Amino acid sequence: MNAKSLLAIAAIAAAFSATAQAGEADYASNLPQFQGQRDRAEVRADGVWAAQNRNPEPAGSRVAAPLKSNVTAQAVRADAAQAVRLGQIAHGEAAI
Repeated sequence: MNAKSLLAIAAIAAAFSATAQAGEADYASNLPQFQGQRDRAEVRADGVWAAQNRNPEPAGSRVAAPLKSNVTAQAVRADAAQAVRLGQIAHGEAAI
């Protein structure tokens, strides 16, 4: 009885597996067909033009021009040192 059941299950499994197998997939039929309107020389000329006229500055990266100042760096350092001495500016780890 057990052998008959196993044989029946094997026969059913073989029948279903034979119908479940698929053939080779043909992906070319699923791709859209495209026909360009320009020839190779036009596309190449556009690429050359784009490379020659490329803007190296990324969009939105404009930086403001440096401000002109009448104060020298030495005067700024002296003012900062005096402010530290007077306790107007924290220094070292006390600034944390």
